[in-house]
Amino acid sequence: MKHVFGLLPRDFDCSESEASRILARAYGHRTTRPVARRVIEPLDDHRVEIIERATDPSDGFVKYLFRLDDGALAEAVRIPLEKEGCFSVCLSSQAGCAMGCDFCATGRLGLTRNLEPWEIVAQFVAVRDDGVGQTFLSGRNRRPDRNVWPTRITSAVFQGQGEPLHNYDNVMRAAEILSHPSCGRIAAKSITISTVGLVPAIHRYAREQRPYRLIVSMTSAIDSKRRALLPVASAWSVAELADAVRIYQRAAGGRVTIAWVVLGGINTGVDEVDALRALFKDVPLRINLIDVNGETYARANETELAAFRDELRSLEVPVVRRYSGGAAKHAACGMLAAIHAQ
Repeated sequence: MKHVFGLLPRDFDCSESEASRILARAYGHRTTRPVARRVIEPLDDHRVEIIERATDPSDGFVKYLFRLDDGALAEAVRIPLEKEGCFSVCLSSQAGCAMGCDFCATGRLGLTRNLEPWEIVAQFVAVRDDGVGQTFLSGRNRRPDRNVWPTRITSAVFQGQGEPLHNYDNVMRAAEILSHPSCGRIAAKSITISTVGLVPAIHRYAREQRPYRLIVSMTSAIDSKRRALLPVASAWSVAELADAVRIYQRAAGGRVTIAWVVLGGINTGVDEVDALRALFKDVPLRINLIDVNGETYARANETELAAFRDELRSLEVPVVRRYSGGAAKHAACGMLAAIHAQ
């Protein structure tokens, strides 16, 4: 039986307009005309089970832990945005992860399996529907006259459990569903797919000219250091990764976002900046600095981080420190599943 959250209008044996109404109804959108029962009855529409929520009252991040039909665990995070009442959702693409990044809680779990498109989309639906009328004790941009934040998910990022490009076909289909006007209704340009640097998949992504944003997690631009932190780097050198990024940038246009998990005393030196300059001298970049979570690595202190940002500015690219929320209540990516696995 096909799950409705894994379908697009072209998958139905009926007119596109009727299929669009069926999907709109499944996602809770208003429809002006009824739909045929013969088309609806064969479809599965059950939801994923939320087995735990962790809300960080300091920032309003909410982590969800789901149990899937076979007992596998997946996570999602609801992230409050600057515009009041709007949220982003961070989605898992796999149960666990095969990449084994040394600083990542999910990486230490190992890979259980890929998620199906409907299981990815079902995370979005569960988070969207669970958040209606939730009350937070505090949080960013909360109106002073009321505490209730109505849920409106305006963006999605594949940066939860798993390597999205390791589950390429399912992730691309899920992203298409999320951006369809009868389904998730998230603008394609507001969907971000993160990768640790699977070079062949980046080449494929560029060839197919996907409309979603791509973020490449570097964390180090020095081969020996990157291999120690991200085992996948043993398959492709930083030069090969940079070439793939260059090809993607030429296909997509604009700046390419490089994610950099900041590890105190490890990847904040001038040598990293020099390596970035040599690798990407002809590629327009944006660099996102992300504080590491967990206990394996220490966060850089403010003095170290400020010095690193000053050096990065010599590259003449935007440098943004991204807020890494939810850690106080295990609401950062990978942390809940890691606790359940213990």
